[in-house]
Amino acid sequence: MRVLITSPVFPPDLGGPAVYVPSVGRFLMERGHDVRVIAFCSDPAPQGYPFPVQAISRGPLPIRYLKAFWAVLKAAGWADVVYVQEHLALLHVLAARLRFRPVVIRIMVDGSWEIAHRKGWCDGDNIVQFQGKRYGWKVGLARFLQKRWWGMCSRIICCSEFLRGILVNSYGVAPDKAVTVLNAYHGPKASDVPESREEARADLGLASDRRYVLSICRLMGWKRVDGIIRAIALLKDESVHLLVAGDGDMEAEWRRLSADLGVAERVHFLGNVPHGEIPMYIRAADVFVLNSEYEGLSHTLLEVQALGTPMIASGVCGNPEVVEDGVNGLLVDPDRPEELQAALEKVLRDPELGQRFVEAGFARSGSFDREITFGRVEALLKGAARVR
Repeated sequence: MRVLITSPVFPPDLGGPAVYVPSVGRFLMERGHDVRVIAFCSDPAPQGYPFPVQAISRGPLPIRYLKAFWAVLKAAGWADVVYVQEHLALLHVLAARLRFRPVVIRIMVDGSWEIAHRKGWCDGDNIVQFQGKRYGWKVGLARFLQKRWWGMCSRIICCSEFLRGILVNSYGVAPDKAVTVLNAYHGPKASDVPESREEARADLGLASDRRYVLSICRLMGWKRVDGIIRAIALLKDESVHLLVAGDGDMEAEWRRLSADLGVAERVHFLGNVPHGEIPMYIRAADVFVLNSEYEGLSHTLLEVQALGTPMIASGVCGNPEVVEDGVNGLLVDPDRPEELQAALEKVLRDPELGQRFVEAGFARSGSFDREITFGRVEALLKGAARVR
């Protein structure tokens, strides 16, 4: 089977698809399939992968999507099936269908909500509030176009039950067309990162006498890093510092917030940390926090769970499908920094509790086994391509 995969991000850039696409691509190659990738990427020529990667450089959104359209239109003729990861997928899906190739799309978000939220068309409503609520014509158009490109796909893979529920209940997608396949973790395990917390900090140049809270995300509004900053400001212990790995539109605003709250010296924006360094930062941290208003099913939570650092996550969307409150981590309201403050204090003051969370996380990691989840993806792709 010849599989063309498209992705909105690719290493060295951070984001869920940047973890997922190289992993599923390698799996399909190991199973004897041919793979090619077209991805938006800051590296013009990604190397070190067993499949060719065509990078579409960053730039004005309309231009880069037109470049992607032509790239997919040209490459789709080679493929048996096109596996699309975009949430702005119209041009990718259209290009594949113009070449009469079947398309399987993987959904990580309600794309019309993400557009509306980013553009300010939905009054700041979160993804749950957005469902079934009427807004202006721009939101109506985004929803209409999204349903059209979903309609052109053979199957829709949803990375969480939460997302599948939105497709079926809010958009009327046929239940047998929308299939839940949980994200898989394919990365280093705790045993693959032998450094102690102290050794990891020394390697990264971090102070040994501080306690570190880590967050890894694109710096977009709904990631709610502002809530973590406010929680840090509420903590009386000034030895607690926040490390934020990732870049994005909100960095300047969140830097200003840190200064306004008097914690600029305790909040460190690391930028787009290379993927190879992420496990060391996870090992160096006392606790990991994901405070987003929205997550399909976070690859970062899977990585943190596998590497053995205590987790705190917002109790929204797909996060409870990874973090069970009080079992392998804590869940908080992303709009209540004081709740996150209390959760941080609870974990930081009780290392034994953190270790219980870590052990429970190791036990849950089997639910996200690569062979099982990617095997389901392979079967769906083969079914769409109608090949053996």
